[in-house]
Amino acid sequence: MTATLLIRRARAADAAALALITEQTFTETFGHLYPPEDLAEYLRGTCTPDAARKLIEDPGVGAWLIGADGSAPVGYVTAGGCKLPVENREPNAGEIRQLYVLATHQNQRLGARLLDVALGWLDEQNFSPLYIGVWSQNEGAQRFYGRYGFKKVGEYGFPVGKTVDHEFILKR
Repeated sequence: MTATLLIRRARAADAAALALITEQTFTETFGHLYPPEDLAEYLRGTCTPDAARKLIEDPGVGAWLIGADGSAPVGYVTAGGCKLPVENREPNAGEIRQLYVLATHQNQRLGARLLDVALGWLDEQNFSPLYIGVWSQNEGAQRFYGRYGFKKVGEYGFPVGKTVDHEFILKR
């Protein structure tokens, strides 16, 4: 029998778990794209319990985990005010900042469940319009967000160590 996977808002006590799932999913999804030193530099700056705690404790940010009760999370989503380099960005613009699910748990609609929670929260916080940054070659993610009404409106460079990824900015 498969355990029910529940979504819950991340708390300060979840900082280590959020840091770990962030590192696991980023490395699993994109780690092969970077020289080891660039990946390590990015992970050191982004996937730490301190960085996760600051994110969780920021009142302008929402972070949610999905997993079986008492088990390590298998995915997460973060959302808040838009930080993307959008020209003439609207003052109340929001952003889906991160949405990842471990490969072992993909194709179970977990990403959709996480996105629904984050979109609902962004709406409650009166963020509008909404943006997301997506790797230019991640066509699956682009199709996924397209089903939610996101359309490409720009491009930017996303640094991972010394490597700079070509990213698309999508807007809804």
